[in-house]
Parts: sequence; structure tokens; C-alpha cells
Amino acid sequence: MEQNLNSEILDKLTKVCVCKGISKATIKKAIRNGAKTVIEVQKHTGAGGGPCGGKRCTEKIEQLIREIG
Repeated sequence: MEQNLNSEILDKLTKVCVCKGISKATIKKAIRNGAKTVIEVQKHTGAGGGPCGGKRCTEKIEQLIREIG
């Protein structure tokens, strides 16, 4: 139980999209709610819409899709 709680807290604090401040928890929620591609995750969360155009977060999103999806 404690491990799950710690993981959830870290997911809320860890930013996948640094430009827009989108957390790992938000990305995971989008994937669990049916987003199957990076583009779908970006539409649901706003990730990738910052100044870098997704260069910093796309790979992280792809990895989370593989892990969860």
C-alpha cells in the first residue's frame, strides 16, 4: 500500500511535459481513459504544445503508452 501511495505521489510531482507542466499522473490517466497514441495523449492533456513542440516529452509519452497501453 505504501509503495502505491509513494508511486502516486511521485507521478503527480514528475513532469513529463516540462514546457506545459503536465504530470506523469495526467499522462497515465489519459492513457487509461483510452488515448492510444502520442497525438491522442497530446489532445487530451495539452502535452507537447509548449515551446519545444514535444521534442522533450514525446519519447516519455511513447514509453508510458508501451507500459500501460
